[in-house]
Amino acid sequence: MPRRTRPASLVVALLLTSACAGSPTSSPSAVPQPAPASPAGSAVAGSAVAGSPADAEMSGIDLVFLSTMVGHSERTLQLVRLARDRVRDDALRTLTAAIEATEADELSTMRGWLPTAGPGASAAVHQHEGHGDEAALDRLRTAPDADVDRTLREVLADHQRAAADLARAQVGVGHNERVRDLARRIERSRSAEVELLRGTP
Repeated sequence: MPRRTRPASLVVALLLTSACAGSPTSSPSAVPQPAPASPAGSAVAGSAVAGSPADAEMSGIDLVFLSTMVGHSERTLQLVRLARDRVRDDALRTLTAAIEATEADELSTMRGWLPTAGPGASAAVHQHEGHGDEAALDRLRTAPDADVDRTLREVLADHQRAAADLARAQVGVGHNERVRDLARRIERSRSAEVELLRGTP
């Protein structure tokens, strides 16, 4: 459809720019090679009804979104695992544990979809080695114990907001309904997490 061409080009540019350039507090890690889907990932992937639009071949936009989110989720897990043993606030510890569980499950799902996305899948997986900004991880590594909670809230809120923005863009221009449904869930969950992170004293 002609009127989708320009937005589609814009979202691809947005996804690639976010993946490669990042921001001081939000950068995906190197995208790992796709691994077999976990049981949890297979359950989500198999939830589509055969023959429905969800089973349609994924477009380049869908593949770029998935590969970018794989890198983004990898970085999320790095952030929460780096700080979890130093977090003092119980509410923040509970929230980050929930984030870790959610994104580990989503990561398994996305890795499981990429190898089966058609002949263009491998070409669409953009490698990020050397592109990731380490500023957020460095801030956590060097934060004094008294500042870990505040630092984690700040870097994680920025990181999750970037994920919500990417997911929102994908919902608007994505082609594969299964991927768009995942993007909707990511947008909702990350937006809620940002509110909780910012609202924590």
